[in-house]
Amino acid sequence: MKELSKYNIDIYGLEDKRYDYDMESGDAFFEELEQDLIERGSFKTHVVLDKSATMLQLNFHTEGRVELICDRSLEPFEEPIVSDERLILKFGDHNEELTDEIEIISRNTNRINIARYVFEFIALSLPVKKIHPDLRAKEEEEMLDDEEGTLVYSSLTQDDLTEDDQEMADPRWAALKKLKEQ
Repeated sequence: MKELSKYNIDIYGLEDKRYDYDMESGDAFFEELEQDLIERGSFKTHVVLDKSATMLQLNFHTEGRVELICDRSLEPFEEPIVSDERLILKFGDHNEELTDEIEIISRNTNRINIARYVFEFIALSLPVKKIHPDLRAKEEEEMLDDEEGTLVYSSLTQDDLTEDDQEMADPRWAALKKLKEQ
């Protein structure tokens, strides 16, 4: 818990103004959190806290690298992370999460720990498909090759076409028509 205690912010007695916090963590951060998504990494987080009489507004900017396991090759690789997120903590009578971005915290709260929020923002910045960068280049090439074909869209329906147009539109009909005539 020593690593996560870096993310404690004492809010009791803070004046209504802007505060800046800089935090840096490595592998120990991910080890102390009970999660299986990220095991290793390092990052820096800059937090801007705007305190007012009724709420705290926190803006998080996180940059770093995390080690992920490729979904295809099962090899580890480093993924860069960049995250800019906002969180609003409103003072109230109880603790409650209203939305992804807004929470109510008790007026009697003396200290908040933002480690959970930092981790959530890092997790949200990760790609859904964890693909090694070497395989990504191959996948992008394959997608480009598949896109070389040309699609033509028309607002005409089969009913709008004459019989001759239908034959020219699809040469298979001509072959079937020849069979029918025999």
